[in-house]
Amino acid sequence: MRRLRVILPIAALVAASLAVFPSVAGTSTARGAPAWAPAGSASIHPGVQTHTQGAQCTANFVYFDSANVYVGQAAHCSGTGASTDTNGCSSQTLPVGTKVTVDGASKQGTMVYNSWATMQSLGEKDPNTCAFNDLALVQLDPADVGKVNPSVPHWGGPTGVAGGPAFLDQVYSYGNSELRGGITQLSPKTGVSLGTDSDGWNTTAYTLTPGIPGDSGSGFLNSQGQAFGVLSTVGILPLPGSNGVGSVANELAYMHAHAPAFSGVQLANGTQPFTAGLPF
Repeated sequence: MRRLRVILPIAALVAASLAVFPSVAGTSTARGAPAWAPAGSASIHPGVQTHTQGAQCTANFVYFDSANVYVGQAAHCSGTGASTDTNGCSSQTLPVGTKVTVDGASKQGTMVYNSWATMQSLGEKDPNTCAFNDLALVQLDPADVGKVNPSVPHWGGPTGVAGGPAFLDQVYSYGNSELRGGITQLSPKTGVSLGTDSDGWNTTAYTLTPGIPGDSGSGFLNSQGQAFGVLSTVGILPLPGSNGVGSVANELAYMHAHAPAFSGVQLANGTQPFTAGLPF
């Protein structure tokens, strides 16, 4: 497996022809959520690019607590090792406090939580947790909070948080790699789950188009529009072109349990209803 950062070489990707089964689910505002900017004019939202000392990734979802608003990115987006360094308990990473440029923001955000740094400080040993706990929070400057909407472009939602989808369940995502040269029509993706493994920490998925470097950290929705994952790795063998998607429910639970300062952080529901369908 390889991590997906845009500064890394692109692995061979295999496109798959995938059936799409439309469905519609409603959404509601999370309890205690801030007053969000209108979805049509918000400059900060899931799917914006983030830039961490040369590594470009894609924001997955918006998060909040009683005091702050955050965008999520993959923890490995601040990794300083090789593309094959996928163990968050041993791979090198930039420290908490690192500044992150968030597209659409007037000021840099600050990486205030990183699952890799947290696991290393705790001496975490569980192999599944070490392999797939891949979430960082970038705290937005107060000047930019009024520019945020938590809705996923094209799809709408999220409508809550869920565990990994079953085999052949439909999945939806929105990647924003700069390798696409700004062609936003290629950002929405849909595909299928190949099932959840590793004690619920990982879902393997095929999407059309596949996730590529720069899509790292982008969020995944299930067929009801619930957030279930964060794009973490690209598969080479035995499933070339597949993507490993870490469980956002497990990542949040780990953060709540092991980083007390962030025990109140919630994933924000979208203000736009989720609508499944074609990615174009």
